[in-house]
Amino acid sequence: MNHSGQSAMLPNEIRLIRLPAVCELTGLSRASVYSYISSGMFTRPASLGGRAVAWVHSEVQEWIAGRIAARK
Repeated sequence: MNHSGQSAMLPNEIRLIRLPAVCELTGLSRASVYSYISSGMFTRPASLGGRAVAWVHSEVQEWIAGRIAARK
């Protein structure tokens, strides 16, 4: 933890985020996220066990950056 009481994220740490955070970051609905995954246009989630899944935060950020770059 850093001096503010929050854990500092090291550059090589992998952060996993759940679907509500993915939707918040991308502006996509749950249905759109899964539709994009089915068509190969969005990063696939990692299984956390059972029915729980999460996305790699950096991969979602890369997808967003790609969408921004594609508009130019």
